[in-house]
Amino acid sequence: MSKIVFLGAGSTVFAKNLLTDILSFPELAESTIVLHDIDPDRLETTRRVGELIVDQLGVHPIIEAEMDRRAALDGADYAIGMFQVGGYDPGTIIDFSIPKQFGLRQTIGDTLGVGGIMRALRTIPVYLEMCRDMEELCPDVFLLNYVNPMAMVTWAINNATTIRSVGLCHSVQGTAQHLAKILQIPIEEINYLCAGINHVAFYLRFEQGGQSLYPLLHKVIEEGRVPDGDRVRFEMLKRLGYFVTESSEHFAEYTPWFIKRERPDLIEKFNIPLDEYLRRCKVQIAGWEIAKEKIEDPEVELDPVKFQQHLQAAGASEFDLREIWQMLEGSESMSISHEYGAYIIHSIETGVPRVVYGNVMNEGLIDNLPRESCVEVPCLVDKNGLQPTRIGILPPHLAALMQTNINVQALTVQAALTHQRQYIYHAAMLDPHTAAELDLAQIWELVDALLAAHSDWLPEFH
Repeated sequence: MSKIVFLGAGSTVFAKNLLTDILSFPELAESTIVLHDIDPDRLETTRRVGELIVDQLGVHPIIEAEMDRRAALDGADYAIGMFQVGGYDPGTIIDFSIPKQFGLRQTIGDTLGVGGIMRALRTIPVYLEMCRDMEELCPDVFLLNYVNPMAMVTWAINNATTIRSVGLCHSVQGTAQHLAKILQIPIEEINYLCAGINHVAFYLRFEQGGQSLYPLLHKVIEEGRVPDGDRVRFEMLKRLGYFVTESSEHFAEYTPWFIKRERPDLIEKFNIPLDEYLRRCKVQIAGWEIAKEKIEDPEVELDPVKFQQHLQAAGASEFDLREIWQMLEGSESMSISHEYGAYIIHSIETGVPRVVYGNVMNEGLIDNLPRESCVEVPCLVDKNGLQPTRIGILPPHLAALMQTNINVQALTVQAALTHQRQYIYHAAMLDPHTAAELDLAQIWELVDALLAAHSDWLPEFH
């Protein structure tokens, strides 16, 4: 049976979901699953979660926990990347705190902007080291990458290694399900075609029974029914005519239009959650403190009052409280997620054809985006592997918007692969949000400050 390696298995909840997905397929239920992480405590927790899943599904895989990366990868058929280099502290804190000193505010900071640039520069060298191990120990491995910034990381892997890979995200299928709920239409009745770049892909078609659902989405705007968390995306629908896949808090920082120091009215009007990723990290850490014992032993009873007080002190919203409580109370349940990873492995192993949305290199897929860029398109997957779909020409205004993000991605990848500092300055200069807030001297000073703060992670730039 296949050997499947989890790189960053200390991401216990995500690893739990993928383990459940994989082992729920009878054809994969006897696979060898190797869990790898550099944090021994989190790795052990995920190993215990794996054992619980095995017991409850009544399946017979081999599950191993391995801190030695080379030992974990030796002979692997599939590798799944799910790690974060630098973590919340100091990585994320630096990415937010130093730009804020310059008046540059962010929401998520993991995909574009100076936060995305720094995360890419920290992540790409580590990932390339992993890929070098793969080239030696498992050259035919198929790498499923969930690590952000998705486009930059996938772009670098494809340029600098021989490893087969695909970047995976849940925004396409997740947003489709979200829109189905807004329109009160079963997702099974909706057909869509989506394409672009990760987090800036648009539904070119969104239909039910051959009829476009876009008029109904525009009606949501006309009737004042736009959900508070979707104000940016529905504004973009009004201006562009197409709906974007990634959330409003993400998309707000990919453009120059929504986050402005001198326009606090825009923050309120579009309900933009500044510093949102910092808040989420704090909530996740607080949730983990409670979750660890419950995840390891589902019989543990939770005190709802202490649970609520602990998470609210970390800044948890009512939505966070409900979501984490349901996750913990249902930690013994084996529900299937909508992540693509397990489906890709199953289709390659069995030949069952499926369509997934993957991030791959643009080799003749989208005509009006650069050939060397990383694009997100529908892909057929079966025993032949992953076969991307040719899209052709995107609406020109959508391609133009994507190009503003691709500029930053291209220069950041160049910086990571060549270790030339000037590419980092240029990437930040061309970032839409950064350029809208700071002048050139400020941008260069900001980059210098970030590189100094990240010097332990980025010695090649000093």
